[in-house]
Amino acid sequence: MCRHRGRKAPPGEGATVTSSRTPSGDAPPAPAALRKSLGVVDGFAIAASSTAATTSIGIGLGVTAGAVGLHLPIIMLLAFLPILGIASAYSRLNRVEPNMGSGYVWVGRSLSPWLGFLVGWIGIVSTVVFLAYTTTVTGSALLQLAGEGGLHRLAGLRLDPDSTAQSTALGIVVLVAVTLTAITGIRSAANLQKYLLVFEYVVLLGFCGYGLFAGPHPFSLDWINPFTIPSGQQLAQGLLLSVFCFWGFESTFSVTEEIRDPQDASKAGLITLFTMLGLFLLGSFAFQRVLSLDELTGHGAQGLTYFGDRLAGQPLAALPLIALTFSAVASLQSGVIPTVRGMFAMSRDRTLGPLWTKVSPRYGTPAAGTVVIGCVAAAIAVLSLVIPKVGDLILASVNAIGVVVALYYALTALAAAARFRGALREGWAPALRAVVLPVASALVLLGLGGYLCWTFYSSADHFEISPDNGWFMLFCPAVMLLTGVVAAAWAKWVRKSPYFVTGRSVPPEALAEPAPGPA
Repeated sequence: MCRHRGRKAPPGEGATVTSSRTPSGDAPPAPAALRKSLGVVDGFAIAASSTAATTSIGIGLGVTAGAVGLHLPIIMLLAFLPILGIASAYSRLNRVEPNMGSGYVWVGRSLSPWLGFLVGWIGIVSTVVFLAYTTTVTGSALLQLAGEGGLHRLAGLRLDPDSTAQSTALGIVVLVAVTLTAITGIRSAANLQKYLLVFEYVVLLGFCGYGLFAGPHPFSLDWINPFTIPSGQQLAQGLLLSVFCFWGFESTFSVTEEIRDPQDASKAGLITLFTMLGLFLLGSFAFQRVLSLDELTGHGAQGLTYFGDRLAGQPLAALPLIALTFSAVASLQSGVIPTVRGMFAMSRDRTLGPLWTKVSPRYGTPAAGTVVIGCVAAAIAVLSLVIPKVGDLILASVNAIGVVVALYYALTALAAAARFRGALREGWAPALRAVVLPVASALVLLGLGGYLCWTFYSSADHFEISPDNGWFMLFCPAVMLLTGVVAAAWAKWVRKSPYFVTGRSVPPEALAEPAPGPA
């Protein structure tokens, strides 16, 4: 495939704008090219921060234990297998067509523009929901930190880390700050995340490593035996929750147009995935060595704080909580960055409005879109106040996101299998890597998501806003999907996007001319 490379604006000259005619003959709004300033380490920092190992260990392990009991190590390992197949699909697709739209572009080209748009939409909506609940988690972590420092009341108000209202209000302040950081430059954002990650991982390795040896509960072979999980429903829910823990490794592909060599995005994604597996297995064994099942499931968003208290006295016991706070802050920032880049790619195709392709001439980032995403996430965080407990909010959000993430991962893997189906004629090894592994991974995730949706539907006979109500748990991902169908219809028949005619996305590198710099 031939591409014409445009001239990249030198530092200080602003972004590069491209001009490309669509197949229908209409010129879309001039797409803008972002600055290529990132390497493998930067891509890893963004993907690792988005995956948020510390948050997943500190909060996600307790939620997952509520589904599968003391089987965290084996459930994490089983969930990793289909995710590895998905990662190989992302890597192979990125090699032949690097594009910040990633799944949206690849699925639209290989399967269907409608499915491609749905993949892009799911990525946007699920990340915005993630940002909303992580805003609350961040506030809760800060309130826990205040409590550890002896601050329990402020202006007559008792500070409660499990209060959704208090946690959300404080978290929105942090969301505003990280949104501004994401605007001023992706390089500065990646640098900030590197420092946060180093601290988080040092604390995690230290405390979890110590917990492996100092924990009062003996190792048990039952921890790595999936056949002792009580039911298929619990196994399915546990696997989807674990898939959610790995979610975010693909963030590096969303900044592939800002990485100097697109192959570095693939390297960063795979490095992130294996790093997360190691940390999750370490955390799973350590938590089960130190905490009982009741302790694991009973502390919700304060699980990592309790874990630290069991292993050390103050001030050392506060280190895991500080790491959790850093992880939540990094997750907010890394969630904003790939979401806006995905919408940038969709806007280039006129499937979304022109707002998302507006690049700041000063910072070389999609500043306007970044601000809007931050505002929408803050608004959804406020709406989530209908769920008063932070722990319940986390459970509802994670289950909803887990279902839709399984769908868009599966569609991307099927797109890879369809695109590289010629490998079936090249021998068993290429066929296995390019077709069989992605298809098998997709079928596993689709089966898990479908089974869990059925159990949600059949477990209730009325609707209630509660994470214990199956119809509510089914309603959340259903809204995400249905709004995507409506948005796709609007893009096709109102915006008249050529994407729905050809399934092809506007390439990131086309004939270009430099945009004038700021006055």
